[in-house]
Amino acid sequence: MLNKILGVLYGMAIGDAMGMPPELWSRKRMLEQYGEIRGFLDGCPENIISYQYKAGQFTDDTGQALAILDSLTETGFIPSAQKIAKHILAWAEREDAFEKNILGPTSRVALRLFREGKCAKECSDLALSNGAAMRIAPVGALFEPTQKEELCRYVAAVSQVTHTSDVTIAGAAMIAMAVASAIVYADRERMIEDALSVETYAMSLGASTVSPSLGARTKLGVHLAGAYAGDERAFLEQVYDLIGAGVNTAESVPAALAIAYYAFDVKKCALLCANLGGDTDTIGAMATAICGAATGADAIPADYRETILRANKVDLLPYAEAILKNRGNVKAGDLRF
Repeated sequence: MLNKILGVLYGMAIGDAMGMPPELWSRKRMLEQYGEIRGFLDGCPENIISYQYKAGQFTDDTGQALAILDSLTETGFIPSAQKIAKHILAWAEREDAFEKNILGPTSRVALRLFREGKCAKECSDLALSNGAAMRIAPVGALFEPTQKEELCRYVAAVSQVTHTSDVTIAGAAMIAMAVASAIVYADRERMIEDALSVETYAMSLGASTVSPSLGARTKLGVHLAGAYAGDERAFLEQVYDLIGAGVNTAESVPAALAIAYYAFDVKKCALLCANLGGDTDTIGAMATAICGAATGADAIPADYRETILRANKVDLLPYAEAILKNRGNVKAGDLRF
């Protein structure tokens, strides 16, 4: 089980770092610049976000995920909005995230309000962006796939610092559930089935928004995966054109689930996400974490793992051990947002 949890953490970091160079560029511009991304690259000097990163460095997706795990470790894995906000804000200040423009649109506003001692609920209730889903994958490793409502409530509690809307909570819950399912069953069909199964309940936990259906788009992605099973480029084009690859949860979460389903392998998934266009680092972080959950860390190329550890000066083992110690025994408590 420790190997599977490490697979989630490595998968997330690898997908994040692989997708970093063309982050938020259109598919057209990504293809013009790179043709095809085949490995870890430095951030592009022309990219207003990725220019500051070196090959193998992960971005805010994994950085915030680890900050959340630091917070949960401090509170005995009982989510505390105040503690989580302090840890994410501390991460943001260490990374100079506000000035370097590496925060998502909702998180940037919500964290600034928290720093000023103001309530962010008016902003977080309207959120459509993927900040909750991008950093949630390790939380899925805390749960057995049968603990569906418990997982959703925990995801909502962890996410409430910046995202309290229905679609953002549901998107995050679907990614966490996909991880929980992949760890136990390592089956792509079951992973999709389990991810879809939590959408309705998770939607009920957040403020109502106007957004396309996560489930309908995910099902479309699975259909595209079958229709283009032998043609990766055509599959990515269809995902980009029909589902979308932008920062909104309703685009990036179904895209990530579809690509994870298509690849179900860390290296293949990370490369597919990097070559998609759009929010490549975030879609990569979500999708590749799911694949890592299915395969475990030992199945990930050793040079990929070594690159992550070296480039980020991070040790993922203590995080995996803390998750394993608390797996199946965590509760969200009362939801008060």
